[in-house]
Amino acid sequence: MREIGDLLRTAPLLDGHNDLLWELREQVACDFDRIDLRERVPSLHTDLPRLRAGAVGAQFWSVYVPSAPPEVAVPMTLEQIDACHTMLRRYPEHLRLALTAADVTTATDEGRIASFIGMEGGHSIGSSLGVLRMMYALGVRYLTLTHNENAPWADSATDVPVHDGLSELGERVVLEMNGLGMLVDLSHVAVSTMRDALRVARAPAIFSHSSARALCDHPRNVPDDVLTQLRTNGGVCMVTFAPGFVSQEIADVWLAHNAEEARLRAAYPDAPAEVARRIAAWQDSHPFSPANVSQVADHIDHIREVAGIAHLGIGGDYDGVPFQPAGLEDVSCYPRLFEELRSRKYSDDELLQVAGRNLLRVLREAEESSGTATSAG
Repeated sequence: MREIGDLLRTAPLLDGHNDLLWELREQVACDFDRIDLRERVPSLHTDLPRLRAGAVGAQFWSVYVPSAPPEVAVPMTLEQIDACHTMLRRYPEHLRLALTAADVTTATDEGRIASFIGMEGGHSIGSSLGVLRMMYALGVRYLTLTHNENAPWADSATDVPVHDGLSELGERVVLEMNGLGMLVDLSHVAVSTMRDALRVARAPAIFSHSSARALCDHPRNVPDDVLTQLRTNGGVCMVTFAPGFVSQEIADVWLAHNAEEARLRAAYPDAPAEVARRIAAWQDSHPFSPANVSQVADHIDHIREVAGIAHLGIGGDYDGVPFQPAGLEDVSCYPRLFEELRSRKYSDDELLQVAGRNLLRVLREAEESSGTATSAG
């Protein structure tokens, strides 16, 4: 039987979401003279040696910025896109810009990791279809419709709803993305927004880093009726490893933590140090068991049962959360998950579908429906 690492390199393994660029902004202001990703970087989940060890063949790099008004969010997003292009130029022997599904084959044939850009949060376009089109021109190939707060035209999973899903502008954004060949990403959005987007969309949609709500009742996860709708749409749910979306125990603690932090900020609006002290004490008194590889595989099993094997992918969310499940601590660990799936009688063909072939199909279908099939060159 073929070794898992060798098998994954033929998929190739395509991860839907990695927040390395934001961590680089936080840690070194995206100054690549201050960090060398060709070496192991202990403060990160991601570096080039561990990507290679994890058999990663393609990656969507998130150009996330915090929710902010357009005059802040748009230039910050451009800075993150610039940082991604800078990273690709710094490591050309390892990384290659990818704009289409065909570019993945080109990159892997060259022994490089195909690098897509994913934009996380509708606030990054400033409610402008023109900005959306220019972000596409700069290489962005998916937009997550919201982050943790509502966009002006779409409801988030973790905010108070105001649009009952998508507004009229939100529907126009989805259709414009379909026309461009940009993937509509429904991670982070409210269930009402998921349903509206899947109703409106003319091309397959994705969840770049979400898991099954039936197994972990967190608002960031996907309920079964939406998974069924996703099957009809032809899209892919890329199961995340983020512990709070995998383990119900951790989800309960994280949600309670967020509520407590909000209460403390309201109680001590002018005393951030006091808020920090009290929330640290709260955390110490609310321990939880770590998530694990088996729990992540349970989510894959469930989505396979509800949506079907053709609608599964992987979106680890590395460097987007403080820690990952035991056994999946960093980007070198993907083979452990696929070993677990093999132990559950997934065939090699099914493993390859989950690892990346399903998402490559979605990319091709989005390109074909829009008529945009260009190469990065």
